[in-house]
Amino acid sequence: MSSLGGLLSKWPLVRQIRERKDGTGLESMSDKTRAMHARIDGAKVARSVCPYCGVGCGQLIFHKDGKLISIEGDPDSPISQGNLCPKGAASYQLLTHDRRETKMKYRAPRAKEWTEISLDRAMDMVAERVWESRKRTFVHKRNGATINHTTAICHLGGATLDNEENYLIRKLFTLGLGMVCISNQARI
Repeated sequence: MSSLGGLLSKWPLVRQIRERKDGTGLESMSDKTRAMHARIDGAKVARSVCPYCGVGCGQLIFHKDGKLISIEGDPDSPISQGNLCPKGAASYQLLTHDRRETKMKYRAPRAKEWTEISLDRAMDMVAERVWESRKRTFVHKRNGATINHTTAICHLGGATLDNEENYLIRKLFTLGLGMVCISNQARI
């Protein structure tokens, strides 16, 4: 009978009755449950902002040993107070999904297949095409007035860019490249 008593004493309900507890504390947990830990225990946390829209909801990025563990809403964010919309809540899957593309791919004109190219090559291709479009369409003067612009290329900024980043983008693209078509996703 003592082995049955020992077994019964491990049951959370018996402990609650014996210790006159209400079942909301540690007495209601089994040894196995007490040994469990959250997957974020021991992880480092970085504060971030959700990249999806102009609201700027706060996110907590949990990582350990160079690996992403979890992305959750930041309860200290004055914007979202720990809440995330479905897109923000899916940020973890966006970064960890096994079918996420992590290589640069290029499909040449009239080609049927995509080929992998290096990031450096992809960046060079974009820069060459921007510069070529600017060179081909740049208007220095019109009717004697200095114009110095192109309407062949444009920039659409991300919604989570801050004022300083938008200021620098505006300077680079208007003064540096002569773009006049500059907008921001937050406005759309």
